[in-house]
Amino acid sequence: MHKPVVVGRPITSRILLVGQAPGDKEPKLGRPFAWTAGKTLFKWFQAGLGWTEDEVRERIYFAAVCRCFPGKKPTGGDRVPAPKEIESCAHWLRREFDLLQPALVLPVGKLAISQFIHIAPLSETIGQQFSITYDGHTADCVPLPHPSGASPWHRMEPGLSLLQKALRLVAEHSAVKKSVYS
Repeated sequence: MHKPVVVGRPITSRILLVGQAPGDKEPKLGRPFAWTAGKTLFKWFQAGLGWTEDEVRERIYFAAVCRCFPGKKPTGGDRVPAPKEIESCAHWLRREFDLLQPALVLPVGKLAISQFIHIAPLSETIGQQFSITYDGHTADCVPLPHPSGASPWHRMEPGLSLLQKALRLVAEHSAVKKSVYS
């Protein structure tokens, strides 16, 4: 893992977005989802909730399974954090749950989703809302696909329709409605 640690804005929110790990650009830019995947993610929130990137960052707490860039794979692309690395960072996410007590968790991508629910094909996961218990805290969970440019899943069927369904679930959630007025 390559330092520095990348974290979101220090906000109090009942909505917790959990990514996999920062990419190679995020440490330089000093914020999660700061590059290509972030542009796609914020387009989703603009289309689904009508929120700008700044509004998303002010209303949703950004966390990650791992907080440092894991490095590149020898074959190209970002390396997926190893189980030992995930466990080394897990105390941060547990502490964030304790402090924020989120009502809504938005895991982004398979690795983040697998921290909260049994991993299944995206077509059985995206567009669904799950009740989860994480570290003794109960919350609703609406998984989102990873907005990576490397994956076309969210740009073709059934991914496109299931993503829209997931964004509707997010928009209708009471934690989202309350965040607009707080």
